[in-house]
Amino acid sequence: MPTTGHPYDQAQFVAAVNLRVEEFLAEKRDQVTAIAAPSAPLVDSLIALSGGGKKLRPVLAWIGWRAAAGEIDRELSDPQALFNLAAALELFQAAALVHDDVIDRSATRRSQPSVHIQFQERHRKACWSGDTAHFGTTGAILSGDLALSWASELFDLASEALPNNALRAGRVFRRMHTEVITGQYLDVVAEVAGPNATESEALRQARTVLTYKSAKYSTEYPIALGCALAGGSPELATALAEAALPLGIAFQLRDDLLGVFGDAGVTGKPVGDDLREGKRTELIAYGLHRAPDADAAELEAMLGDPDLTEPGVARIQEILTTAGALSHVEEEIRSLTDRSAEARARLKDFGVSPEVLQDFDAVADRLVSRTS
Repeated sequence: MPTTGHPYDQAQFVAAVNLRVEEFLAEKRDQVTAIAAPSAPLVDSLIALSGGGKKLRPVLAWIGWRAAAGEIDRELSDPQALFNLAAALELFQAAALVHDDVIDRSATRRSQPSVHIQFQERHRKACWSGDTAHFGTTGAILSGDLALSWASELFDLASEALPNNALRAGRVFRRMHTEVITGQYLDVVAEVAGPNATESEALRQARTVLTYKSAKYSTEYPIALGCALAGGSPELATALAEAALPLGIAFQLRDDLLGVFGDAGVTGKPVGDDLREGKRTELIAYGLHRAPDADAAELEAMLGDPDLTEPGVARIQEILTTAGALSHVEEEIRSLTDRSAEARARLKDFGVSPEVLQDFDAVADRLVSRTS
C-alpha cells in the first residue's frame, strides 16, 4: 500500500482505498455469516455497491490530508488512518445511496438493481411467504444501517491513530450525519408539500435540500475531514471548504440535469426518474415559474406521476428548455465553478503545494463536467 509521505498518483490512491473497503467488508461478511450463513446478502449488497468507482470523496479527503501536510511542513504518520477515513466515507455514501433508493423507490443504481430490488428478487426466487416488496425494503434498510454503523467504526479506527486531531474531526463527521439525514427528510417534504408561491422561495428550498442532502457531504466534508484528521489548522479547513462546497453544489446541479436530460446508458438510471418522483429541484423551480402559464400547469400536472411515459419526459424537456431553465442551471454551474477556482487559487497562501492544487483542479473538472 502506498504511503502518504511521498507523492503518488490518484490511481494508486483509489486502488488502495478499494482494497481497504474490500478487506473491511470481507471481515464483516465473516462476522455476519458466523452468526448465520443466510445473513450474507446484507454485506454482499454493499460489496457490489462500493466496488470500483471514482472514489471522489476519498480523493478529496486525500487532498485535504496532503494540504495539511504542506501547512505543517512535515510528513504525516500512520497513513492507514487516511485509508480508514476514506473507507468510512465510502460506506457512509453506500448507506445514503441504499436508503435514498428505498425512499425514492428507484429500481436501479449504477446500472444494476438497487439494493431493495436485489432483496425483492431473493424473496421471489426463494418463493418465501409474505410481501415481497416489504422484504426488499426491510433488507435494504438493514443493509444501509450496517453500512452507516461500519462507517462510524472505520472513522473511529482512523481517529484512534491520531488522537490529538480526533475531537475536531469527530465533530465534523457527526455533523455530516445530521445534515445529510435532515436534507433527505427535507427532500421528501418538498416532494409532497406542493409548489412554492414564488420563484425565490422555490429556489431557496431547492438549494437547501441540495446543499445538505448532497453537496456538503460530497465535497466540503471529505476535504475538511482529511485536513482536520491530519492536524491542519481550522483556517486551512475553512479555506478548503470554501473551495469545495461550490463544486458540491455544481455537482448536484449537474446531477439534476442528468436526471432529466441524461443518457440512461451512461448514468445507470432511467432518464426521468427524478420527474416521476416529483423532485423539486432548481431546474424544476425555474421551469414552473418562468414557463408560460399553460406550460407551467402542464409541467406541474406531470411532475410526480409514477407512470410518466417517455413522451411525457420529452415534453417536460421541451418545456424546461423553452423556458430557459436548462440554460439558467448551466450558467449557475459555470458561476459556481468560477467561484471554486478563485477559492482554490488562494490555497497557496496556506502552503498547499502545486501538486495538491493540480489534483484538486482535476477533481473539480470531473465533478462539474461529468456525464454519469
